[in-house]
Amino acid sequence: MKKTILFLATALFLLEGGASKVWAQSTNFTGYLRNYTGILLKDDNDFAIMQDTFDLRIEHSRGKVGFKANPYIYFNHNGETEIDIRQSYMDIYLDTVDIRFGKQQIVWGKADGVSITDVISPKDMREFLLPDFEEIRLGIQALKIDYYLGDNTLELVWVPVFTPTTMPDADSIWYRQPDFPITPTFDYSKKDVTSDLKSGEIFVKFSAITSGIDFEIMAGSMWDDDPTLHVQKTFNSTTGQLSSITVTPEHHMLKLGGGSFSTTVGGSVIRGETAYYEGKYFKSDDPAVTDGVMEKNVMHYLLGLDFTILDVKMSLQLIEQQIQDYDEQILDDENVDTVTFLINKDFLRETLRLEMFSYFDLNNDGSLVRPKISYDLIDGFNIIVGLNIFNGTEGKFGQYDDNDMVYSKVKYSF
Repeated sequence: MKKTILFLATALFLLEGGASKVWAQSTNFTGYLRNYTGILLKDDNDFAIMQDTFDLRIEHSRGKVGFKANPYIYFNHNGETEIDIRQSYMDIYLDTVDIRFGKQQIVWGKADGVSITDVISPKDMREFLLPDFEEIRLGIQALKIDYYLGDNTLELVWVPVFTPTTMPDADSIWYRQPDFPITPTFDYSKKDVTSDLKSGEIFVKFSAITSGIDFEIMAGSMWDDDPTLHVQKTFNSTTGQLSSITVTPEHHMLKLGGGSFSTTVGGSVIRGETAYYEGKYFKSDDPAVTDGVMEKNVMHYLLGLDFTILDVKMSLQLIEQQIQDYDEQILDDENVDTVTFLINKDFLRETLRLEMFSYFDLNNDGSLVRPKISYDLIDGFNIIVGLNIFNGTEGKFGQYDDNDMVYSKVKYSF
């Protein structure tokens, strides 16, 4: 009850203009209040999600300098309250150069719902892929410099402090314990990445807009956001049976290069994106591998098509991840194939939208199907009702087959 009172008091203060009395009139305040509820469809129909959100965007500019801050509060009724800042950065605008420094989200690439070259900002995977990507994508401390050459842009990003993927807690319905034959011991002595100049991540991208095609070319040196689990096994010298397992999580440096493009052909948009990663690690059952992993390079690419038929908008993406120089002892598939499909249509003067976005895991016959209905009752007031349906028994989506849910979002934007 105290959390709810604080939540409403803060919201009323801002909506009634309290904040604008404190800040200069040139400062812009926007944001939203949202109730988000999700109910599991199996067993006792437990509440998987019960959350009130207050999200505030503060923006101000004066001459060639500006700033943006995005504080937010998650009141989780079946968990702890989370108060944080998604973004907090300053901009300096020069004649041909823009400089941004501070906590920020950086979005690259042309893919929807998939990360290929969009790898600078790590992900919050505590609720898998269910939140909006703006909430999945974490803000990072970074320096970003954009140099403009006509319609072309050269972008440089330096990330001095590493931020890993945020994973679910052990009591979450999204948590999956790594599979080991016996209970392992975890050694976390190598999990942290040292914060120094030598350990920073750096990225560069050249983007161009022409009359026929938009394209980007990028390269980077970065830490893998997900730690590799190095496994040491000890066997009984007398019986030969496995006696202990020690798991050591460790983040490794990756080098990558890639690019993306989009072009319009006959009213449809064709999109493509690819990235080549050097230094990825994969689980292996090769007895000659002492720590249970093999280092390989990876090609990840996508081809997408956006089109409209009878005012129905559709988007199809074909995605493949391919392990180079594949070894049969690697436990992951050599090629991982995924298809996404989006379809939506607006009604009632664009106040009502029917939409469905789906992932299909072709390797494991699994899927995630997400139909939803969105209705704008009045300006700024939106209601969404939807389903998250997982299918399959294994793989990225099949592992969550028990997590089917119906959800609602009631949102007021100001």
